[in-house]
Amino acid sequence: MKIIRLTGTIKLLSGLHIGGGDDTMKIGGIDNSVVKHPNTEEPYIPGSSLKGKMRSLLEWNIGVVNLNRDKDDEKGKPFSAKHIWKYDKDKKEFLKDQFIDTAFKDEKLFNNAQTLLKLFGDKEGEFGITRMNIGDCFLNEDIKNKAKNDEITLSEAKYENVIDRQNGTAKHPRQTERVPAGVEFDYDIRVKVIDSEDNEDDFKAFIKKGLTLLENDYLGGNGSRGYGRVEFSNKDNWENIEI
Repeated sequence: MKIIRLTGTIKLLSGLHIGGGDDTMKIGGIDNSVVKHPNTEEPYIPGSSLKGKMRSLLEWNIGVVNLNRDKDDEKGKPFSAKHIWKYDKDKKEFLKDQFIDTAFKDEKLFNNAQTLLKLFGDKEGEFGITRMNIGDCFLNEDIKNKAKNDEITLSEAKYENVIDRQNGTAKHPRQTERVPAGVEFDYDIRVKVIDSEDNEDDFKAFIKKGLTLLENDYLGGNGSRGYGRVEFSNKDNWENIEI
């Protein structure tokens, strides 16, 4: 096994809101605050937010979101091995020569499904350890220094409201905290490659596709209002971690 690493920056092209949850309600304060590091009070992007959004977009992109989701309790859930193969309850194992849906006879779809579950994880455990981990994305050092020198701000309050359809007036105003456009965070993606099981080039291509999809969608909340547009500085230059 070897470990490869992709690092770079995430530049905000529009304000970003990833909710943090407040312990106390302040009168006149912001209703929806962003997640901040408990020690520094600086905003950051949780690795789980980045990974979860990439997985969701990739599941839509490769076409597995609506496959084998007939039961109501399965609709909307992440893709897993149980959506590929039939399961033998007596033997308590998947029948890997029997697809639930003939769509998986398509080699491209099947390979993409395997790559997805290897990288992001399979709750059924049919693909071994989860190969990819994404660390929390903290402020870039240059941005930190600019904030300390009051050259930039790390937070803004944006007012949101509901428009009354009959008279056109704004109702229920509320403040949402955002990290402003122009702020940059460092990201760090690490991937385990198991020699006998994995295709390193497939992993790299799949992750690049996920980052590109994210650049063309949004990260965090309120994306339909223009929040969360981002740009990644590096999607190709991987390095090997020497162990």
